[in-house]
Amino acid sequence: LGQVLGQRFLQIPQFICYLAAGNGSRNEKSAFLMIDFCSIPLTFRHQRNADGLSDEMLSKLLNDGAGGKPTAGQLLAVAAGVGVATALGYGVYRLLRYRAAQQPPSEWHRVGEVSDLWIYPIKSCGAVRVRQFQCSPIGPQVGFLRDRIFMVVKSADGKFITGRSHPTLVLVQPSFDAQYERMTLSAPGMMDIGVDVRKLLESSAPGSAEVWDQPVTAVDCGEEVARWLSRFLLSEDFGLRLVYYPLDRPTRPVREKNRIHRLLTARDSGALHDATSYMLVSEGSVADVNARLDKPVPALQFRANILVKGPSAFEEDDWRWIRIGDTVYQNVKPCTRCLFTNVDPETGVSSPEQEPLTTLRKYRLKPGLGQSPVVGMQMGIRTLGAIGLGDAVYVG
Repeated sequence: LGQVLGQRFLQIPQFICYLAAGNGSRNEKSAFLMIDFCSIPLTFRHQRNADGLSDEMLSKLLNDGAGGKPTAGQLLAVAAGVGVATALGYGVYRLLRYRAAQQPPSEWHRVGEVSDLWIYPIKSCGAVRVRQFQCSPIGPQVGFLRDRIFMVVKSADGKFITGRSHPTLVLVQPSFDAQYERMTLSAPGMMDIGVDVRKLLESSAPGSAEVWDQPVTAVDCGEEVARWLSRFLLSEDFGLRLVYYPLDRPTRPVREKNRIHRLLTARDSGALHDATSYMLVSEGSVADVNARLDKPVPALQFRANILVKGPSAFEEDDWRWIRIGDTVYQNVKPCTRCLFTNVDPETGVSSPEQEPLTTLRKYRLKPGLGQSPVVGMQMGIRTLGAIGLGDAVYVG
């Protein structure tokens, strides 16, 4: 219906001029006004008949209304009526298309397999490599090991810091015990320190922090680890805190800058993530970037959760739906790259040559995304499940 009305909409100016000139027979004018009901789905026609307006009645109304030279008021009425109908029809058409885009496909084809999995328990800090993980609404998890569930914030205002401004954050390496209940942090020149994650969940007085100026519920992890982080990152006893996200669901709306991505919704915002709770990149894409660099970078530098072996370079750009095991994801946003991409995860040093970002800007910029090149894709979880190394990856 939207397509039919849309076609009529394009002819409205011509039709109004046609009427104003007094040209054509009454039947010709009526024929233009009448939408070709054969091209409208039967459900719409039946509904119209159920409302008491038959084809014959509508035809009579249109024929009678089109007789003689129309007045200016009649022309305006025709234009307004057809315009409203067109707008409504097009709106319905767009709505149906959007709903169709939200439905997983019925057919899938294999493109590769999972070759690596990472969880980043602390935002901007080191990764924990795992063999498998559960896919929850707020991101990957193994027990209390969850993705971007902790972050470092400023003591003064609760605003988060990242590897963009503090690249040595990547040298803070989390690890977990066998039960995935206790986290240990290590860093060069520092004694290890432990954080009992289970106890954090028992906190009865959660506070708040900020991620990209959006407030989030957060539990403070205590003075000891706050002092440890401040000493390592600031060489001072105070200034930073570690906070924990205690909820099992996303709570933040889509950021203003990301609203251009129509498939991205608030349910995809994860725990303390920048945009979404899952990110995927292919080995082929990483290899393509490295082929253009004097000094190759590891796949880990792109900080994905899922690395896929098999697809050609940047093939993932065009994937709409992804299935791994029983888990289904939707491609909701290209992964745009910032200065953090230049930070070596092993040294905590940002590239003096601003690589690989400089090279990526030469060939991986996309319309509407400014100077942020794209590598990988950010996904929303649509069917929960578990994934593991070697699992087949399907797209549809």
